[in-house]
Amino acid sequence: MSDTDQSASFVLQTAGFDARFPNQNQTKHCYQNYIDYYKCIAAKGEDFPPCKQFFRAFNSLCPNSWIGQFDEQRENGTFPSSLEP
Repeated sequence: MSDTDQSASFVLQTAGFDARFPNQNQTKHCYQNYIDYYKCIAAKGEDFPPCKQFFRAFNSLCPNSWIGQFDEQRENGTFPSSLEP
C-alpha cells in the first residue's frame, strides 16, 4: 500500500475556529461543545448528523479525564449545567 493510499483512508480532523472562543485557552470551548452535544442528542437523537460535529469537537478539545468526569457527573445527576434542549 503506498503512502497516498494510506492518507486517503485516514483523515485527521480537529475542531475548527469558533469566534465565540477567540483566545488560546479552549476550556470554555470544550465545555460548551460537551453541553451542546448532549442537548442536541436529547432534542434530535444520536443519529442526527449535526450533533456529531459537537461530539468530534469536544473529543478533540477536552482531555479524556475531563470527559470521564463530565460523564460521571451526568450519571450521578450532579452535572453543573442543564442538558435539556
